[in-house]
Amino acid sequence: MKFEVLHNDAQSDARVGLITTDHGMIKTPVFMPVGTQGTVKCVHMTELKDDVKAQIILGNTYHLYLRPGVEILEKAGGLHKFNTWDRPILTDSGGFQVFSLACNRKLREEGAEFRSHIDGSKHLFTPEKVMDIERSIGADIIMAFDECCSGTADYNYAKNALGLTERWLDRCINRFNETEPKYGYNQSLFPIVQGCIYKDLRTEAAENVASKNADGNAIGGLAVGEPVEKMYEMIEVVNAILPKDKPRYLMGVGTPTNLLEGIQRGVDMFDCIMPTRNGRNAQLFMRDGTMNIRNQKWQDDFSPLDPDGYSFVDKLYSRAYLHHLFKAEEVLGLQIATLHNLGFYHWLMDEARKHIALGDFSTWKSIITKSFLNRL
Repeated sequence: MKFEVLHNDAQSDARVGLITTDHGMIKTPVFMPVGTQGTVKCVHMTELKDDVKAQIILGNTYHLYLRPGVEILEKAGGLHKFNTWDRPILTDSGGFQVFSLACNRKLREEGAEFRSHIDGSKHLFTPEKVMDIERSIGADIIMAFDECCSGTADYNYAKNALGLTERWLDRCINRFNETEPKYGYNQSLFPIVQGCIYKDLRTEAAENVASKNADGNAIGGLAVGEPVEKMYEMIEVVNAILPKDKPRYLMGVGTPTNLLEGIQRGVDMFDCIMPTRNGRNAQLFMRDGTMNIRNQKWQDDFSPLDPDGYSFVDKLYSRAYLHHLFKAEEVLGLQIATLHNLGFYHWLMDEARKHIALGDFSTWKSIITKSFLNRL
């Protein structure tokens, strides 16, 4: 994998870059739609490519390991062939999912023991096993196995969790280096910076991760319960240390405002379930604010869903029609709303790259983020 910085913003740490992988190039900053179980919910792969113009999507190690399973994925020739996506893929290591299974998991030095949310069966994720699973899935970018603790964890817990994460990282790197890709193309391993909301822990973690000289680096354990101001502070602490010539990936974030604040602080890559999940729950993101399409006020509004046209659905369907689909509980409504939101997020990243290159990113950001607060 290669990364090149093309433009730097004069007033902030924002930058435009280009990641090159064996499955194609990725313009940064980039938002990556989440395809947890090998699919971005409610969206065709052709729509992701031709309409949303997604450059890269995510898969999740925990979910794909449980279903369909490693054996099926290997028989298919990896996730790219299994789901027909021929552009880059990134896989999370499953660390966050194990964190979310707090009642059904046990952590120890060897790894994380957990029970499946599907059938209650018991499993053990070690750093070595996670690397093997991610080799079998075959994503272009794979994450190291980590312990993601709550954003409200106390200092001692966060310190112990970081120590475990750093020891697991060394084991991930060793396993990655002693194995080979399975499908004839290269894979890149990203370490994850943890440390909760504690500056000294984040500093220690970032310095350790930077020393590994990986192809790129991730920032985890944010947007998990901490105040948003703390999230922004920790991004600044970490990005002051992580190498500038490697892409920086902020995991699981977030709202349109979160994305622009992250970009201003030097983040290159984002993912979040928000545009797809919120779309399925009738919330639409727009340039002038957010809209709940279930509200009665849209019942007889026959104007286009969004005249700015982030997706082909925006000018094809009216607000009244989408309101009707949600009221009638028609699946098409979920698809239209999802496509709109993903199209909007793609447009937002396009605009961010454009304004960074023009040199007025900070001014543009301050104006547009105010409009995001509106409730339409």
